[in-house]
Amino acid sequence: MRHVVFTVLLLITTTGCSSKFAYNNLDWLVYWYVDDYIEFSDQQEEQFDAKLATWLDWHRSEELNQYVAHLERVKAKALGEPMTPEEIAQEFDNARQHWERVRNKLSPELAQMAPLLTDDQVIYLFAALDKENRKEEEEREELDEQERLERRTESIIEQVEDMIGRITDDQASIIESYAPQFESTYDFWLTYRRDVQQAARQLFITRDSNPNFVAELTELMVNPDVYRTDQHVQTIERNRLLYATMVSELHTTLTDKQKRKLMKEMNAIIEDLEDLQS
Repeated sequence: MRHVVFTVLLLITTTGCSSKFAYNNLDWLVYWYVDDYIEFSDQQEEQFDAKLATWLDWHRSEELNQYVAHLERVKAKALGEPMTPEEIAQEFDNARQHWERVRNKLSPELAQMAPLLTDDQVIYLFAALDKENRKEEEEREELDEQERLERRTESIIEQVEDMIGRITDDQASIIESYAPQFESTYDFWLTYRRDVQQAARQLFITRDSNPNFVAELTELMVNPDVYRTDQHVQTIERNRLLYATMVSELHTTLTDKQKRKLMKEMNAIIEDLEDLQS
């Protein structure tokens, strides 16, 4: 069930990059994504459908307008004076708050549905998660450090070009100078992921005898970061500030053509979000 919440959150909070069709057909999209982890019974599916409908109504009426307002502020700043790393890092934090509001809204209600899962469904869920973890490790081991650096650099370039179009040689050099400075959080992340899953597994083992099961599961879903080590948190923060510094430097190099492309992309996302509110 914990994996369900993140699937729903992912689909709901990426509306700016998806179509109205996807947003309005989240019911079957959720089942398509979740199918590898849980196969709902007809009764469970009916209950989940009812919940999803209320979440979408809430999200459309309460959240989309906040996304639009945030993007309008970012757009105005992007057109103005160069943004400092601190200002950009603050916008990262503001974006994260959108995610946290949705997580905090959905998690308690999903936790209340968790007791409806059968023992077989729970076993299958955690077996699927274990399989996914092993697959992640195997794919990671296929790459050496140089290949990982190249993939990281390519990923950053793709992210930037998606918003501003083809980058210049100078901008490529900026990205290539920053990419090696990012510290890998993979090992921390995988340990964190497994620790959270193990905590969830232990909760489900005792769910029939634990009167606080729903409350404790809700707490785990709302506050999973307590399972991150201090070193993990510190590394994430260093990478966040480094990325903000890189974006700030890139912002000073934007050409007029790239600025027009950036505005076009941001306006398109804003228009999509506004359209979804109707």
